[in-house]
Amino acid sequence: MNTLSKTLRLVAFVPALLLTSTLMAASVFADVLQDIKPLQDRWAEVNYSISDEQKEASFAALLEQADAVVAANPDKAEALIWRGIIKSSYAGAKGGLGAISLAEGSKTDLEAALQLDSQALQGSAYTSLGVLYYKVPGWPIGFGSDKTAKLMLEKALTINPQGIDPNYFYAEFLTQKRDYKAAMGYIDKAKQAKPRPERETADKGRLQELTALEVKVVKKLKR
Repeated sequence: MNTLSKTLRLVAFVPALLLTSTLMAASVFADVLQDIKPLQDRWAEVNYSISDEQKEASFAALLEQADAVVAANPDKAEALIWRGIIKSSYAGAKGGLGAISLAEGSKTDLEAALQLDSQALQGSAYTSLGVLYYKVPGWPIGFGSDKTAKLMLEKALTINPQGIDPNYFYAEFLTQKRDYKAAMGYIDKAKQAKPRPERETADKGRLQELTALEVKVVKKLKR
C-alpha cells in the first residue's frame, strides 16, 4: 500500500472514530439521566407531597437509592449532584446537630461533582452548595458562610440565569440578608422561568415556595 492510500484511509478513519466516540458519550449521558430520573421524581414527592413526620424516613430510604446510582455512575457529576441534593434535604428534615454530618456529606458530593463537570445540570452543584452555605450554621458548629453562599449562587446564575431554582434561592438568600428590593427582582425572574421537562411536581412545589417568599418580601417592602 502506497503512502497516499494510507493517508486517505487515515483521513477516512478519524471522522468515523470521532463520531463513534461522540455517540458513545451521548449514550453514557443518556444512561445517567435515566438513572437519576427516579431520584428526581421521588425527591419531589417526598419534599412537597408527604407529611413532615414521614420526610426523615423517606429521605433516608431515598439516600440508599442514590448511593446505588452513584455506585453505578461514580464518574458522573449528575449522580453526585442528586445524591448531594438528597443528603441536603435529608439534613433539613432531620434537623439539629445530627444533620451537620449529612450537610457535610452533601457538600462533599457537590464539590466532587464540580470537579467532574461544573456545568452539569445547568450548574446545579453551585446552586445547591450556595443553599448549604447560607442554611448551615457557621463555625464552630458547621461550615456555613454567607460570603461563600453569595459566590456559589452568583456562579449558578451565570450558568443558568433564567432558571427557577438559582433565582428562587438567590431571592431567599437576599431576603435572609434583608435586601428585600433586590430579592424582589430575582423573585420576578424566577416566576418567568420556563417549565422544566418532566419536572412538573418539582416546579409546582417550587412555585408555591416562590409565592410564599413573594408575600413575605412584599410585606417587608411596605413597612
